[in-house]
Amino acid sequence: MAGLARDAAAFKSALHRQDYTSWHSQPPPPQPAAPPGEAESSKKKKRPKSNVVYSQPADTGTGTNINTQLVYLVNHLKQNGNPMRLQDLAIITNTPVDTDNVLLEKFRGHDRVIHDPKTDLYSYRHDFNVRNKAALLTEIQRQTRKGGGLSVRTLKESWKEAPQAIEELEKEGEVYVTRTLKDGQMRMVFWNEVKPTEEQGGMSVEKEFLDLWHGLEVPNDVDLLKALASEGLQATASAVPVPRAGAKKKGKKSAPRQRQIRLTNVHLKGTIDLSRDYVPPGATQK
Repeated sequence: MAGLARDAAAFKSALHRQDYTSWHSQPPPPQPAAPPGEAESSKKKKRPKSNVVYSQPADTGTGTNINTQLVYLVNHLKQNGNPMRLQDLAIITNTPVDTDNVLLEKFRGHDRVIHDPKTDLYSYRHDFNVRNKAALLTEIQRQTRKGGGLSVRTLKESWKEAPQAIEELEKEGEVYVTRTLKDGQMRMVFWNEVKPTEEQGGMSVEKEFLDLWHGLEVPNDVDLLKALASEGLQATASAVPVPRAGAKKKGKKSAPRQRQIRLTNVHLKGTIDLSRDYVPPGATQK
């Protein structure tokens, strides 16, 4: 029992000596000092990369210049494609076109702006006033009769659904369309004056005939000359140009000869002294 009591007393004394303070209150352990080179490199932090291009001017809106505001107004009217009120244009483009009389006068006087006084609406004047497939075909026919076609890009600016209508007209055989070789985009459109009928022609060539045509091989020059000689024929030669009469031969131009000029009046030598002033007869020399 005495040994048990002695062990209990030793345990209680050990508990009193134990430190129960939180580890947060303890000072941090000392860290080894870093070399001077690493300390300086850690202080110099890299700047974050930004996508701002400082060489280009920032887009600050429509600006304060009246001509810049006019460009914004006309471009928005072109992109919208529908008639708009003046108040809506001023709000969307953030321009004082509804309050600035000078800007309003320039806007109304623009050659691409149409103002309807009855409805007080403004619209963009396109190159072609096309809004349906029938009007599109009429415009294509008018331009083809003048000897040219129409650009598909220009028609698309006038009417956004023009490319789809042109493809439908092409399937119906009403128009011809030229395309780019790279991606097959439509470039120009022409009116098909010859309708695809059996009487008038214009029908597509059969595939069998196309295969036969492309299957023909053109012989080389040597074999072609031999084939002509075997049939008693001769290849035509290009006509030799006949020199014109009196034509000068081409060559280096010679420098013009310099003519010697006489500076003395030989026929007056001995009669008149040219070194003295002229005195008319009967007058006294001063």
